[in-house]
This record gives sequence, structure tokens and C-alpha cells, in this order.
Amino acid sequence: MRRELQGHYVSISTLGEKVRAFIPAPLPPEPPIEWTPGLRGKFDQALLALGRLDAISTFLPDISLFLYMYVRKEAVLSSMIEGTQSSLADLLLFEVDVEPGVPMDDVREVSNYVGALEHGLRRLTEGFPLSLRLIKEMHSILLAKGRGSNRMPGEFRTTQNWIGGARPGNATFVPPPPDRVMECMGKLEMFLHDRPEPTPALLKAALTHVQFETIHPFLDGNGRLGRLLITLLLCEQKVLREPLLYLSLYFKTHRRQYYELLDNVRLTGDWEAWLDFFAEAVIVTATQAEKTAQQLVELAHIHRDQISGLGRAAPSALRIHRALMEHPITTSAWLVKKTGITAATVNKCLVRLERLGLVRELTSRKRNRVFSYAAYVDIMNRGTEPPG
Repeated sequence: MRRELQGHYVSISTLGEKVRAFIPAPLPPEPPIEWTPGLRGKFDQALLALGRLDAISTFLPDISLFLYMYVRKEAVLSSMIEGTQSSLADLLLFEVDVEPGVPMDDVREVSNYVGALEHGLRRLTEGFPLSLRLIKEMHSILLAKGRGSNRMPGEFRTTQNWIGGARPGNATFVPPPPDRVMECMGKLEMFLHDRPEPTPALLKAALTHVQFETIHPFLDGNGRLGRLLITLLLCEQKVLREPLLYLSLYFKTHRRQYYELLDNVRLTGDWEAWLDFFAEAVIVTATQAEKTAQQLVELAHIHRDQISGLGRAAPSALRIHRALMEHPITTSAWLVKKTGITAATVNKCLVRLERLGLVRELTSRKRNRVFSYAAYVDIMNRGTEPPG
């Protein structure tokens, strides 16, 4: 459905240039969303896919192990969209104090993302509402170290930013001027809290994402935080019990269409085309997450059966196997610390796991050796390969 411009332009002067900055109209859209049978059906499919994904959290033998890796996969993908070169392996090495093969700032950026998400989820479980305060807290963690740490972490911007182009004059989009950011974000917060009217959770997540990206309230980290808000909102609204849905891979794969749809919403008010795309992203991503979880459960069963045949070494080897599911690229020292098993026993078990073909050593040295639970990493790695 085509509407009018979803907001208005104001003329501003920044960096010696006169440009037009866009101020979005508050949510929900006017006139309301046109729920054609096709769009309604797509949203129903998306909700069913989310329901199946949510059910996974009840039958996975240890949801915390899956979540640990899944959150890190999302951190890598979301940061990759912004140009970061860190891989999942780089992040896992960084977390066990091994120097990764990419610039440290890249890995810190990804690690900060994990920290921001975990903080947001923890606050929600404590009963704190999804609010501007929480968004700022998460942003302060997202930009705590590395690149962006000098870009006002945890504070809305006080200077003008722009998207695309080398300067405001040739930018593809100029968000609201800094003196209007708080007003725009205040109205978005009211929408999050069902004012002026209640909005279903999935629709709220879809609309909020566009509005946040349009306001671009921070100097840096808007894209990553905007994607995080989708998952956070679905958890807050109890659509998901665990943070299992991440749309970064879908947005990355369909990057051009994603940006075109955001522009079309602003310029022509075609929210319906965006909502169709968003629902498809949820269907594809939720289905893939469900499949990944099932593959990891099957893999763990097969490997536990193999390890159980190791005789007296089996109990220790099974504990090491469980630790490897939490952190599938790690050092023998980390495994000693995690399991409480002696270094000698850990190393003997790793040799046995290598013979079974479950573990591969990534280094060829006597001290500080790094091991990979290769099959587990391969399943989690799909879609995270850095651009060549």
C-alpha cells in the first residue's frame, strides 16, 4: 500500500552544507496496515515458525550450551554486516585468551555485542522494561572497548550523522537532527509500551526496527542495536522464552532488498512490503535455527555413544565433551579450569577424542595447545564465513 511520506524533512546546516534531514512520523502507521490475505497468511506462518522454535527450548537437553554458541554466531554475523572481519573461531579464541588471526578491535566489537545482548536479557528477567534507559545501557556495552569507544557510548548523539556517502551533501539518507532525537525516541518508547494502542508482538518488532534505523539515535552501533532489539522485544513479549531468533544472516543475504524496503517505507509508506519481507525473514530464520538445534542434538547423541565406549576413561571424556559443546574451540588449560579434571587426564582424554575423530588440534606445539570440536563448529559456522 502506498501512503504519503512517513514523516517530514527539515533543512539543516551541518559541516558547512545545507541538507534535508528526515523526521519520521510516530508509530503506528497512518492509515493502518492493510492486512491482505497474503500478508496475514505470511504473519501466521511466521508465528507458527516462532512457536516451533520456542518449543525447542523445552526439549533441548541443555539449552544453555546451544544458546552460548548461537548468541556468538549472531554477534559475528551482525558485526560482519558493519564490515568487521572476525569469524566465529576468532571470537572463541579471544574468549580463551588466545590471539586471534584478525585485528583485536574486530574481535572486541563482536565480544561487546555478546555482552550487550546478555545485559539486555538479564535486565528483562529482572523485570526491567524495554525502555530508552535499557537501550542506552546496552549501547554503552556495545561500544565499551575497541572501535566506537570514543563515539559517545550509552548516549544519544549530539551531532548530526548520515548514512551512505562521504559527507552529508551526498548521503543516501540523513536522520533527524540531534535536537529532535530525544523527541523521536520518546515517541518510540511510548509505542513499545503500547501507547497509543496495543500492538501484537511480531508486528511491533517489525515496525520498531524500521523506526529505530530511521532515527539512528547513536553516533555508532545503530545497525547492531537495531537488530538486537528484534530479539529482545520478542523475549520481553514472551513470544520466545529464550533468545533463539536472529535475523542478521537473512538481512545480510538480502542486503540490497533490505535497504530498498527501508527507504520505500520512509518515502512511500509501503509498510506492507517491508512486513512481508520481515515475516519471510522470520520464517526462514526460525526454521533454520530449529534445524540447527536438531542437528546439534543428533551430533551430541552420536558422539556421546562413541565416547561411552572408552571404558574407564568415558566419565572424564564425557565431561570434556560437554565442555566442548559450550566452547568448541578452546585450550586444554580452559578445559582443566572448566571441568575440574587434572591437566594430565584432560590431555589423555583429548588424545582419545582425537583418535575418535571428534576433536582436532589446531596448533602443533607442546604448550597452550588449541583444540576444535570440528563437527560442532561446522554446523554453527554455516553462513558466518567472512566475505572473501
